[in-house]
Amino acid sequence: MNAAVATSVFGVFMVATVALGLLAVRGRRGGGGGLAEWSVGGRSLGTVFIWVLMAGEGYTSFSYLGAAGWGYNYGAPVLYVVAYMSCGYAVGYVVGPMLWAYARKHGLVGITDMVAHRFGRPWLGALVAVLATVFLLPYIQLQITGMGVVVSTISYGAISLNWAYFIAFAVTTGFVVVSGLRGSAWVSVLKDLLVIVTLGFLAVYVPVHYFDGYGPFLDRLVSEKSEWLTFPGHGDSGLGQAWFITTSFLNSLTVVIFPTTVAGYLGAKNADVLRRNAMWLPAYNVLLFVPMLLGMAALFVVPGLVGAESNLALFKLVTDSLPAWSVGVIGVAAALSSIVPMAVFMLVIGTMWGRSVLSLVPRWERRQKGAAQLVVVVAGALALLLTYTAPNTLVRLSLISYEGMAQLLPMVLLGLMWRRLTLLGALSGLVVGVGVVCGFVFTEHDPVWGVNAGIVALAVNLAVALAVTYAGPRERDARPDDEVLARDELEADRVVVNAR
Repeated sequence: MNAAVATSVFGVFMVATVALGLLAVRGRRGGGGGLAEWSVGGRSLGTVFIWVLMAGEGYTSFSYLGAAGWGYNYGAPVLYVVAYMSCGYAVGYVVGPMLWAYARKHGLVGITDMVAHRFGRPWLGALVAVLATVFLLPYIQLQITGMGVVVSTISYGAISLNWAYFIAFAVTTGFVVVSGLRGSAWVSVLKDLLVIVTLGFLAVYVPVHYFDGYGPFLDRLVSEKSEWLTFPGHGDSGLGQAWFITTSFLNSLTVVIFPTTVAGYLGAKNADVLRRNAMWLPAYNVLLFVPMLLGMAALFVVPGLVGAESNLALFKLVTDSLPAWSVGVIGVAAALSSIVPMAVFMLVIGTMWGRSVLSLVPRWERRQKGAAQLVVVVAGALALLLTYTAPNTLVRLSLISYEGMAQLLPMVLLGLMWRRLTLLGALSGLVVGVGVVCGFVFTEHDPVWGVNAGIVALAVNLAVALAVTYAGPRERDARPDDEVLARDELEADRVVVNAR
């Protein structure tokens, strides 16, 4: 009976999710318009939609599984998530409007477009698209896996993991192919409402139900599990203060050029939407403390979870004490926290390939949207296939996703702000940086010397890019600075006013 109730609740919400995706494009220029309408919402999304869409970047299945699991296993080091996201929003206050203005001025729809336009090399956009896909694909597989675990757990095992994986793929692919970024934003509204309600409820329910309140819970935590409250946390994790600082710093810079973040930037109707968004988004991070705390609460309620089982710490608390209908609602919130970011990942991969890779083939040049939608299906199907056949193949690769994406920082951000950076310099730094970070991770030297391996690789990347740029010849580009470099829309307006 419990399985039937929870599964029915889940099914109703999944139907509502697909319906929202279809409603999102109802009456919009023949079912969704061109590539810009599909991939960046026609650059017309307002503050609320951008807020919930970009907030979705921070609330993936990690929020319900990984954050609780890290809290259960390590404790304090998991706070890096709150730190880097809040700092990243501050960086985005400056970078977001700059990228938005640059893309709008030149009709661009992603970072691959920006890099290709900045250096005047279409093939460079294709290269970056391939590299970014390698680093994004693990996220899709991890979201499929995360949703599968959630659905199987909330159905009390009635839905197998394999069927849950397929449901994740089918629902996400269905609405993102039809509705694009706009559909993801609409579903984000539903997801965020459920996230706020469910995490708010659990923040009160679990301490009261199991510990008679926060006071007794925190007293037990301090007296019995104090190791979880200091760095480097429980166990020999190596996640000390230096790792925390360097990881927070690296990720706060990387998140602003992450292709999915940039998709959110470019969907805004104006730069002020992004500035307001950057000011309000850190408040949303307060909710991340809930699964972290609940993960540590699970230490007393369901001790002894090891390995992948620790990721179920929060749901063990839920399924053991709550009625089936509420378990279903909480499971839906967690499932949508997988579907929304997964949809944006797939959308971004499709856009990059449709715009920067397949467009180089003459027969696909005028069918960029169709090509992008096809790639969405292929990328999702590939991630699903790997989930079935080789569930551990991308686990190690997922470790370098953020650290690998960070190696694009000099080419993207420095390149858009500094004219002197040459193509050879940017490419040399990128190759060396990716090689260094892969070397550290695949030889299990991350952290290295107590710090995040990605920041070491980025430092080498930047040094090589500058050395090659200064040692080599200056590039000849007849375009003016306004055509090549990016700047904030407000700065551009001040220049015009002063000129008058």
